[in-house]
Amino acid sequence: MENIVFANPELLWLLVILPLVGYWLFSRDKKTRPYLYYSGTDFNKELKKTWRQRLYPLLNVLRLICIGLIIVALARPQAKSKNSRKNIEGVDIVMAMDISGSMLAEDFKPNRLEASKDIAQDFVRARENDRIAVVAFSGEAYTQCPLTIDHGILENRIHELRSGLIPDGTALGDGLAVSINRIRKSDAKSKVIILLTDGVNNAGSIDPLTAADLATTYGIKVYTIGVGTRGLAPYPFRTPFGIQYQNTKVEIDEDLLTQIAEETGGRYYRATTENNLKEIFNEIDNLEKTKIEVISFEHRSEEYKTILWLALGLLLLELAGRLSIFKTLP
Repeated sequence: MENIVFANPELLWLLVILPLVGYWLFSRDKKTRPYLYYSGTDFNKELKKTWRQRLYPLLNVLRLICIGLIIVALARPQAKSKNSRKNIEGVDIVMAMDISGSMLAEDFKPNRLEASKDIAQDFVRARENDRIAVVAFSGEAYTQCPLTIDHGILENRIHELRSGLIPDGTALGDGLAVSINRIRKSDAKSKVIILLTDGVNNAGSIDPLTAADLATTYGIKVYTIGVGTRGLAPYPFRTPFGIQYQNTKVEIDEDLLTQIAEETGGRYYRATTENNLKEIFNEIDNLEKTKIEVISFEHRSEEYKTILWLALGLLLLELAGRLSIFKTLP
């Protein structure tokens, strides 16, 4: 019914007369019913109504339905269908996420890695028209999920990220290089890498600035995010006596991350709390919006003919009943 509209909806008010017509029809039958007078009625106490007597009121019901259908047909019901065409200027995004051991520090709750994963998943849900990939790095880098529009799979891949999958360390250059390789052949209007880390480049075989130059060559914009509070952060250590915590110094190479972002036309952000990190992702989301042009076409088809044929069929059924099975003699 959501796709049904009426060209003359004001005529539907005529439906309010149906109860009055029904009252008149049943009252008329009662008045025109023939009577025979007897001195007593004891003899017919055991008589039951025949099936004809029980079904006779259905003739008036058919008449009422017929009148109702004619009123609906006069209101001209129309089936409405819409077609739309979307012209999308796509944005391809690679999220390069640090999964090194330092991401287990608990200055974010429950820790940096889990907080980053949750916020990254929210970011993915908000980018329903874009292709997104995920690259994970620590001492090495690998593709966790290639570019895809299937955000359900993408969210699962982000959820599966954990520290310890690959040798520890922080290979910023390798993480950036693998991300560039996933997106460099893209024909999207805009190509973006979001590089999230909490450390200093200390591993890998590719210099981060060399990777940044490569990103500039391919027209890829890099947003860098440094994750971690300022000063000291509690870090869990496994000991024979269980998990122990030790405050460790937070070291993020902000100068390097700023240089990478500026050389590629992006921007560097520092996230010191979960809310701060969420605001950063929201800002990037607003800066890299997808442009959508929607052209809609509406088509309406008349449906009153079907209703009129149904009304005519019910009317003929009623007349046939009155002239045959339910015929009464004057």
